[in-house]
Amino acid sequence: MNVGTAHSEVNPNTRVMNSRGMWLSYILGIGLLHVILLSIPFASVPVVWTLTNLIHNLCMYLLLHTVKGTPFETPDQGKARLLTHWEQMDYGVQFTASRKFLTITPIVLMVCFPFLPDATTWQITTCEQTTADTSALWTGAARAPSGLNTSLERL
Repeated sequence: MNVGTAHSEVNPNTRVMNSRGMWLSYILGIGLLHVILLSIPFASVPVVWTLTNLIHNLCMYLLLHTVKGTPFETPDQGKARLLTHWEQMDYGVQFTASRKFLTITPIVLMVCFPFLPDATTWQITTCEQTTADTSALWTGAARAPSGLNTSLERL
């Protein structure tokens, strides 16, 4: 008997970003990463902001656009195993609230960074470039017929 596994979703990955408290947990996770990086004694505040942006963007790219499948056994005849999490989210519907939230978050992180008085041009450029790259990938996934991986495989 599978106790606690009954749910109404065929694939739980489709609704995970819409679950209660997920957006707050996501923001708190970014804040926790930033506080942990601030605890490094030799790192200055601009370096910590740069690392926060880089680590966030890299992790989100890897988790949303490169890992395929689902950690759950789904009764969808294996359809989810070929899709990334971004393609599975909200049943593939584009421009939903959770997709907009995940697209805007790195942009907000990047916009807040240049207002630091000690930020160097290199750090600002690095954060802007990684944010632009990940945002371009996310919007590219929205324009692709079956998602980002399908459009990249055609190249």
